[in-house]
Amino acid sequence: MVTGSDGFPDDPTVKRSKLAREGPPAISFALTIVDGPDKGARFLVDGQSPSRAMLGKSPACELLVTDARVSRRHVAIEVLGSRLRVTDMGSTNGTFVDGIAVGVAFLRGGETLRLGDTAIFVEQDLSPASVGATAKSAFGALLGASSAMQRLYPLCERLAASSVPVVIEGETGTGKEQLAEALHEQSSRAAGPYVVFDCTTVAPNLIESELFGHEKGSFTGALLTREGVFERANGGTLLIDEIGDLPLELQPKLLRAIERSVVTRVGGSSAQRVDVRLLTATRRNLDREVQLGRFREDLFHRIAVTRIELPPLREREGDVPLLARHFWEQLGGDARAIPADLLVRWADYDWPGNVRELRNAVARRLALGDLADMDELTPTSDPHRGEEPTRIVRGGDAIAKILSLELPLVEAREKVIEAFEQRYLEDQLARHDGNVTRAAAAAGVTRRHFQRLRSRD
Repeated sequence: MVTGSDGFPDDPTVKRSKLAREGPPAISFALTIVDGPDKGARFLVDGQSPSRAMLGKSPACELLVTDARVSRRHVAIEVLGSRLRVTDMGSTNGTFVDGIAVGVAFLRGGETLRLGDTAIFVEQDLSPASVGATAKSAFGALLGASSAMQRLYPLCERLAASSVPVVIEGETGTGKEQLAEALHEQSSRAAGPYVVFDCTTVAPNLIESELFGHEKGSFTGALLTREGVFERANGGTLLIDEIGDLPLELQPKLLRAIERSVVTRVGGSSAQRVDVRLLTATRRNLDREVQLGRFREDLFHRIAVTRIELPPLREREGDVPLLARHFWEQLGGDARAIPADLLVRWADYDWPGNVRELRNAVARRLALGDLADMDELTPTSDPHRGEEPTRIVRGGDAIAKILSLELPLVEAREKVIEAFEQRYLEDQLARHDGNVTRAAAAAGVTRRHFQRLRSRD
């Protein structure tokens, strides 16, 4: 069997435990256009870059071409270890590697990538990387010692020191809000307010009022004059979470507010000047949303002055044990008591809910002990008799009720987690005589997040 440079089998069918040490640092790749309107142009994709680069004919792309048959955002390109990942972004004319149409491809160098009338030769770049990784294992509340995270920290520090708008991208549960708060806390605006607005938690007809405020009597139910989040964040930082869910009809108003640094309350006539550093976060692919016409390109250009993408937990080699021990201690347990076999199982799990799911798993294990194991459901009848196995539930009546709904795994798991969280929050409040501040501190979350979890009931 052929082995890679790290000594592990170079075979995609061989599963490697994620507790194993990572291989050598990522290398860089050179992309040279050998045919097409931009023939001779050369791009370098840095192996130490913390985020993927976009190639297309949109001015927002890091790798810009002029080929009319190339889509505005044609492919995303990023270095993962010793390979270059190329992802088609729903292009009109497709992406081809050595003549084969691909959606996602992993290149090692020596391949020819064709987009429209443009042919690009891909090769490894052996020159030293300009930006190295750092030995840090955290940035504020954002924790991780994997190379995928360490590559982010120098960029995080530079972003904290600046005042430019930032788009924070990543799957649900990767820590986007934690990064935004850390950027604020380590910025020159740390003494100012930090305000979060989540586009998914407010009814669409009330979002404008929440963003910009409203005057008394401006609509039914507007009994008092109220400031919007821009005014409340004046002198500090505003995070607009899940901006990809902002209704299209409100996007021009948000663009005007950002460009002019002024807001006008609903029902008002005078403009209020605001001084706000804007951060935005999204689980959606904004490039794709722009292509589909669901997100305005001019607003995208205005908020995406800089972008940072948080990697999913499945791509953060070695971080699961580190995070599990951190959450175990944060929730009041002794990290030395974590069973070794449990850490191995957790390390080899893909965590579709990312860091948030891992934290919930740790909390569930601390609360339920062995009842929280993944093998809670076991068949009791002989499967060879052809009858439907009887399911035994060791997790209590709440789990049994959820199972009786016969939901898909992901939905059922979310309901189990929500049920546990509500019980956990009630227990913390009881332990602290109903004091939300002390209960939130004991739970290891912010008071605002504690209240948000309670309101989900």
